[in-house]
Amino acid sequence: MLLAIYQRVAALASLAVLALGGTLIWSWFEVREILGDDVDAQDWRLWTGGALLAVALLGRLPTALLLGEAGDDWGRLRRDPGHLVETPDGARLYVERSGPADAPVLIFVHGWGLDSGVWWEARRALADRYQVVTYDLPGLGRSKPYRDRRYSIERMAEDLTPLIAEACPRKVILVGHSIGGMIVQTFCRRHPEMLGRQVLGVVLENTTHTDPMKTTILGRGLVVFEPLVRLVMRLDIFLQPLVWLMNWQSYLSGSTHLAMRLGGFGTTPTRAQLEQVSRAVTRNSPAVQARGNLAMMDWSVTEDLASLRVPALVFIGGSDIVTVPEAGETIARRMPDATPDHVTDAGHLGPLELAHAYNSAIERFADTVFTRGARPADAAPRPYDGAPAEAERRPFQDPHGPILAP
Repeated sequence: MLLAIYQRVAALASLAVLALGGTLIWSWFEVREILGDDVDAQDWRLWTGGALLAVALLGRLPTALLLGEAGDDWGRLRRDPGHLVETPDGARLYVERSGPADAPVLIFVHGWGLDSGVWWEARRALADRYQVVTYDLPGLGRSKPYRDRRYSIERMAEDLTPLIAEACPRKVILVGHSIGGMIVQTFCRRHPEMLGRQVLGVVLENTTHTDPMKTTILGRGLVVFEPLVRLVMRLDIFLQPLVWLMNWQSYLSGSTHLAMRLGGFGTTPTRAQLEQVSRAVTRNSPAVQARGNLAMMDWSVTEDLASLRVPALVFIGGSDIVTVPEAGETIARRMPDATPDHVTDAGHLGPLELAHAYNSAIERFADTVFTRGARPADAAPRPYDGAPAEAERRPFQDPHGPILAP
């Protein structure tokens, strides 16, 4: 939510630069027409206006060079072949799979406004041992929106059902970042019968348990302006073509890159990472993003956390201003089988910028969860009473300690 506000402010500032540049050049022509060619026509107007127009239309490249660092990850901008999966409510999800077909499954749910391309590092790190399933949320990336254009966290949680069914009988861990974590928590609340049976664990990355406007760095101050934010979101839906043009102009100027760098990253991202998230929030439909933002403002699982009995790994970004650490700490404290992992330098987009830390911890968590309750081959069989074994109910404790110290 806060990233959307950052993007909007940056887009308006970029539009102002474009308008000022155009005004200065137009005024130069007017002065020449009035005073004639032989009179000083205040050429500073032309040069200043031209410079501003150049920034407004060509500023992306120098901005990305300044804000990002070199990397060998430009392959992240290419999408792998996938297939479409129909959801119960009529959306069609673009799904990509990698890794051994018979391995346990990790299903990744990305943050709002982005697409599943952000899991590039996760696929490379984890697909040698597990089947990694990533998908674009409805209306984002290559997925099709709901036919009735109605968005809610509960609806998006139900979209996980066909993906889990495709994995059956293999066991699953659900991994959710930001709104993805909200979706995963909602799925657990709505389907407790699947926890400990097919869904053996969840990973919650830089997410919250309530309206995300309440858990940003601005906190209660931003909630005061919630009616205004709701109005702006509805205007985005009504004026989508104009908002889309404004977003693309902001992207070309580099203002979107600046907004994503300041709001999303706690460390210096690679230029490819910065380009990926900036391009995604620009390409994706403003109306879809607005509907999702409105859905987040009407959501909470705070009172249900104690009933979510499933092993959970909760990542908490120490430099996250979009979802402050207290939100993740509340989740980890209230969920019975949750283990917090504080990643000190991570911003809201920690799974990208510090992917090694996140993915290494996910791998250890998956190794523990998928083998929990395993018994030697020569052990006597035990009767199944329909309840998870005692070992399966114990919270995950990383034997190597957290990836980064809290």
